Amino acid sequence: MFPLNADSFRHGFYVIGRRGHFLWGTFWGYLRCAWWGVQLGHGCRFHGRARFRRYPGSRVTIGEKCTFLSSPQGNLIGVNRPCMISTMTSRAQVQLGNACGFSGTVIAAFKQVVLGDEVICGANTLITDSDWHPEDPRSGLPLPVIIGNHVWLGVNATILKGVRVGDNSVIGACSVVTHDIPADVIAAGNPCKVIKPLEITSPLAESARGLRLALGAGGAPRR
Repeated sequence: MFPLNADSFRHGFYVIGRRGHFLWGTFWGYLRCAWWGVQLGHGCRFHGRARFRRYPGSRVTIGEKCTFLSSPQGNLIGVNRPCMISTMTSRAQVQLGNACGFSGTVIAAFKQVVLGDEVICGANTLITDSDWHPEDPRSGLPLPVIIGNHVWLGVNATILKGVRVGDNSVIGACSVVTHDIPADVIAAGNPCKVIKPLEITSPLAESARGLRLALGAGGAPRR
């Protein structure tokens, strides 16, 4: 417990204001999801106004207890845009697992983007399955992006089309991921490469890894 002084009062006002932003943002978040036909799980929270756009006939599903930080005050590392989730074609699919966290994250699908459970997306991350500008002959076809469970994407990381990131892996800040990243590694760079194996000390992560090995899974789920 903090002592009663000027610092504690300032911090108290900050905490109260943050809770107010969450209440107001969550109200608008659920309203926007209902308007755009986004399937939103229970217990999700919004700080600031996230943006959604679901193309007619496409599908966007969000699991339970996800958090969306869309204002500069939402994450003090620096959020420079709201969270934006969109589908761009009638066959596109965005599927986000339970207990994921997003800070100014942009996710856009022409075909398929799938995130597992407890994925942490650092400030201003980008995940897309397309080159965009499909009318340009230099653009290729969209390819699915599959991100496994317990993955951590560092601030300003970019995940490009056709990539699979295995369970528990950490992607370093400002990385550009153009090829598959296996499970249980730390990877970084442009283009992103494996730096070293991940030393797992968390009991939760260890149990998840043990279950995956027992089931014979090789990282991110295939869908």
